[in-house]
Parts: sequence; C-alpha cells; structure tokens
Amino acid sequence: MKNQMTKKLVLSGIFIAMGIMLPMAFHIIEGGGPVFLPMHIPVLIAGFFLGWPFALAVGALTPLLSSLLTGMPPLFPVLPYMMLELATYSVVVSLLYRELKMNVYESLIISMVCGRIMAGATVWVLATFFTVKLPGPVMFVQGAIIKGLPGIIIQLILIPTIVLTVKKLNLTSEIYKGV
Repeated sequence: MKNQMTKKLVLSGIFIAMGIMLPMAFHIIEGGGPVFLPMHIPVLIAGFFLGWPFALAVGALTPLLSSLLTGMPPLFPVLPYMMLELATYSVVVSLLYRELKMNVYESLIISMVCGRIMAGATVWVLATFFTVKLPGPVMFVQGAIIKGLPGIIIQLILIPTIVLTVKKLNLTSEIYKGV
C-alpha cells in the first residue's frame, strides 16, 4: 500500500510538472494558452491513471503552481475558474473511467463538458459576488470553446491515443491498484 501511495504521488508530481512546462512552450506563441489548452492535457491524462483524490490534487494544484511560478494563468480572475475547471476535468474523468468503467471517449467528452460548466458557474460567481468584469457564463463558455477549438481537437485525438496505448502496453496494472 505504501509503495502504491509513493507511485501515485510521483505520478501526480510528474503530471503537475508537465502541466507547468507544456504551457510554457505554447506561450511562445502569442495567446497560445487559451487556443491550444496545453495545461488541460496532463490534467486530463492524470484523471485516467490516478484515483480521483490524486486527480483532484493534480487538477487544482497545476494551475495554482503554474500561476505562482510563471505568472500564467493570471491570479485573478483567471486562476479561480481554471482551478475549478481543471479539478472538475480530472475528478470526473477519473470517476467515469476508473469507477464507472465508461470508455475513454465518453469519459473524456463528459469530463470536458462538466469542466466547462464548472468554469461558467465560477465566472458567474466571480461576476455576481465579486463584481469582476467578465462575460456572462454562457457567453464565456461559448467563447472559450470557440477560441480553444484547436486545443479541444488536440485533446480528443491525443489523450485517447495515449491512454489506449498505455493500456495496450499493459503499463497500467500497477497504477490502478488502490485509489
């Protein structure tokens, strides 16, 4: 059990590090982050391979640490909705794929929808209770989907390929033990 916990902590750290470094490469391109959504990729993959508590930590800590270390995403107002969006992605994909045994594509698409809904709800809270100038939640989500369409397409191709390849190579049996 202790060995499994260590493996999951190490994997969590690797996913968080990838979630910080990958966006740095995309920020070379002006506005590349919101278009290609590079932070989302390791967070979503973490959900497939880690139990929901570890996936939650990866989803919430990745944007927070990235913000503190690189300044991206900006602390306010972007960081709160990104933390909740990415945490939702990773938890939902973990629960759907690992617990409910849904297939990779269903788990991924449903988690992406749930994450966007959470981002929209968070934007509504920020705009309503903190008087932050943000678009309405529906307009925000529509804009994020339209702007992030290249990243969404990348996610829909790359993530299932990685997950299914790792599964086919039987590299997941040790990871899946426990939470």
